[in-house]
Amino acid sequence: MNETFLTTDEVLEYLQVNLRTVYRLIKAGKIPAVRVGRQWRFRKSDIDTWLDSQRPLGGSQPPAPVPAFGQRSGDGRPRILVADDEASIRDLLSKTLTMDGHYDVDTVADGRSAIEQFRLRTYDLLIVDLKMPGMDGLSVIREIRQLAPAVPAIVVTGYSTEPSAVEAANLRVSAYLKKPFRIKEVLDKTAEAIGP
Repeated sequence: MNETFLTTDEVLEYLQVNLRTVYRLIKAGKIPAVRVGRQWRFRKSDIDTWLDSQRPLGGSQPPAPVPAFGQRSGDGRPRILVADDEASIRDLLSKTLTMDGHYDVDTVADGRSAIEQFRLRTYDLLIVDLKMPGMDGLSVIREIRQLAPAVPAIVVTGYSTEPSAVEAANLRVSAYLKKPFRIKEVLDKTAEAIGP
């Protein structure tokens, strides 16, 4: 069997994380690495296995009892909903936000599903893609604010325009992040939006 090995730079690109995160994953034994001279090499199948282990079983988490608005989930962690039509971005955000155990994260692939999730459960933050088929992120925020007026929102986009940035500001979004964003930026803006 012909194994594919990745360099450290290729892993950074593949996982869209920084070097410190990769070293933390190696140290924790999450992703095995082989030292070749002064370089690390990673078996792609090991990386993919670790990525699969980060996804909820069955693709989505079973609904839990809905707490009253503003109450945290049973374990006290803030709950975040990520809505993005790109699976790689959903996985990256979910993995990033759950990595340190600070947040519970659900993901959906479109705006209508995001609104349905808000009807089923309470969330402490919405992270939504600006451009999605069927319903754009700003429309999603407007509808969700009818259900949960105080919920903070972060917009992520690869297609920023001045009018959309102005509209996002008018909707009082907590942050407007352009893709490709940095992991630290996402974590910082999430912490700011949710608060203590």
